[in-house]
Amino acid sequence: MTARTVNLRIGFTGSTLGRACVERVNGRTPNRSRRIEPGPPSAHSSPFSAGREPFRLLAPTEIRYGRTVTTAPAHAGRIPVTRLTPALPDARWRPKAFEGEVVPFRATVFREGHDQVGAMLVITSPAGVQRRERMSPLAAGTDRWEAEVLLDETGEWHWHVTGFDDEVATWRHDAALKVDAGVDAELMFEIGARLIDRAVAEKTRPLAARKRLTALAAALREREASVADRRALIDDPALLEFEVRPLARLTTDSPEHTIVVERRRAGVGSWYEFFPRSEGAKQLKDGSWKSGTFRTAAKRLDGVAAMGFDVVYLPPIHPIGVTNRKGRNNTLDPGPHDPGSPWAIGGPLADGSPGGHDAVHPDLGTLADFRAFVRRAGALGIEVALDLALQAAPDHPWVTEHPEWFTQLPDGTIRYAENPPKKYQDIYPVNFDDDPEGIYDEVLRVVRHWMKQGVRIFRVDNPHTKPLAFWERLIGAVNADDPGVIFLAEAFTRPAMMQALAMVGFQQSYSYFTWRNAKAELEEFLTSVSQETADFMRPNLFVNTPDILTEYLQFGGPAAFTVRATIAATAAPLWGVYAGFEHFESVARPGAEEAIDNEKYEYKPRDFAAAERDGRSLALYLGILNRIRAEHPALGQLRNIRFHASDDDSVLVYSKHLSGRFTGTGGRPGADDTIIVVANVDPHSVRETTVHLDLEALGLEPGTRFEVDELVTGERWVWGDSNYVRLDAFTRPAHILHVRRVVDA
Repeated sequence: MTARTVNLRIGFTGSTLGRACVERVNGRTPNRSRRIEPGPPSAHSSPFSAGREPFRLLAPTEIRYGRTVTTAPAHAGRIPVTRLTPALPDARWRPKAFEGEVVPFRATVFREGHDQVGAMLVITSPAGVQRRERMSPLAAGTDRWEAEVLLDETGEWHWHVTGFDDEVATWRHDAALKVDAGVDAELMFEIGARLIDRAVAEKTRPLAARKRLTALAAALREREASVADRRALIDDPALLEFEVRPLARLTTDSPEHTIVVERRRAGVGSWYEFFPRSEGAKQLKDGSWKSGTFRTAAKRLDGVAAMGFDVVYLPPIHPIGVTNRKGRNNTLDPGPHDPGSPWAIGGPLADGSPGGHDAVHPDLGTLADFRAFVRRAGALGIEVALDLALQAAPDHPWVTEHPEWFTQLPDGTIRYAENPPKKYQDIYPVNFDDDPEGIYDEVLRVVRHWMKQGVRIFRVDNPHTKPLAFWERLIGAVNADDPGVIFLAEAFTRPAMMQALAMVGFQQSYSYFTWRNAKAELEEFLTSVSQETADFMRPNLFVNTPDILTEYLQFGGPAAFTVRATIAATAAPLWGVYAGFEHFESVARPGAEEAIDNEKYEYKPRDFAAAERDGRSLALYLGILNRIRAEHPALGQLRNIRFHASDDDSVLVYSKHLSGRFTGTGGRPGADDTIIVVANVDPHSVRETTVHLDLEALGLEPGTRFEVDELVTGERWVWGDSNYVRLDAFTRPAHILHVRRVVDA
């Protein structure tokens, strides 16, 4: 249906709670503006209750696809509402959240003069259930208001903010000042009583509340009572009724906004990456290798599940090119038994014919074997993420069938991939310039093919080297088929491109976390991803990858691995590990930030059981981290991280707090969940220092003493504002503390 705009209307009009200050219609244009004479004062009612009301500014509306929405008003309104968030820097795209995420909705609400204002969040779930949340003021003098809402349903949520004149708050403020100064006390009591009379006349208010308010109005008018006694009534609990159902004459609605809620795995998950060909691989006596298969790789899934990971990410599983195949450590002279890089996609199948992105490497098994692998993972509570790398080896069918998809050089060759100083002679990058429609159709076909095999998560290789519009279109089409399909962007590039990829559809993103190791670096980075970009971008904090082995891990020893895992697992709800991390694999190729004997170019079977028996494994600790994540809902949120001070520049302190309003079940509140992490980011020394906690960030009053449980060791201490810690990099580089209970004074 074509959008039709209704102009600003000024007049007297009736209102209900559902309409607020916007006239709602269903499928038709509202009538033209008309003036209605107001009724007597006793008939006036709040826009938050049924009945008639006085002068109001009505925001324009549009009818879009059969539903009426609030659009940008042509007038500021009597109670201006501006700067609403969550919002994206570019209005072409919508903010997003994940199922179970607690999202802060904020707006600037103010008015002329000194009278008090209030703000109400009106939010409608995808199922059409509307709710109202009274917003609370933030820092004094900012006119910013906030309401936190747990979004518990996938789909589009629609919301707006109503600003209103808070008559009761204005009266309470003015009455307290004047009565305390001995000025106009009786007048102020009568003004308050009349406000309450109006509220009592609203038949939609609960009967019990109306009875309490009736008694309060009578008490305010009781002249035989002392002024002091009636002064106390300005703070009477009966007035809490107006926090839920405010009394207001003037309201302004903001435009309607939308936030898209995706399934929980889009925002919460523990990833584990391994090469299926290495799992069960064996070197034979003649030096050749017998590749691991999907069947042998499935045996590794039990160990992955035991560590608590819920996503297994597989590098490309397709046939690998023979032409220009790379040897060990990315050399140009492969041996006869070198398997090549899985990212050189396109090579011979079992019958010798070329296979591409829709095929599996014959050494790994068949499509049926892959489906069995996916089913086994699912039985263990694990989802399988598949690599989507839009590139081709020289032997890929695309090269002969669609040469226009690649850059042809004047000498007749095809340009291979480069990422200086790295060169990838075994890979041809796709060029989108000549046949973008053909490429789009083929990639969409490939993605849908793997969706049919049970894959709902794709880790996309170097998406920043492909057109942004391509990803916007592709992800949009896939999510139209299945909104639960997730795309992770492996884009280590400039912030503008990384953020734009998230805006156009990528549900997750790799990040700069890998290179943020110092305390100040981590505070800045984690503040940015949890506050500045959280409305559209979700970082997946991988601690290592086949291509990334930072100097911190190369030279930090086991302490570095322990600290990085601790921070990644607790600072964000998404984190990931590449196999070998639990074995402290730290030897790098000389002069590079990647491991020697890179698994991209060879088989690398690992004896996980022997390493655990010999105490050379971090697997048990990784399992503890994932158990803690599963047991503490505060760690399943991105936006709630807060940093605290320490007297040592190498001791990082942060907390994650989740109110009991969001931890309960069945509509009942639960207990607050608060985690404190204290980490020694210097992997070479012992650090003793004092940490200073902002107790309000923990949901506690200043000066409170409380018990904390050390969730790794089981120890228990009593903490307060300032606390001594000793963190030995070689034995205990970090604390993960749960605030257990307040200690009686």
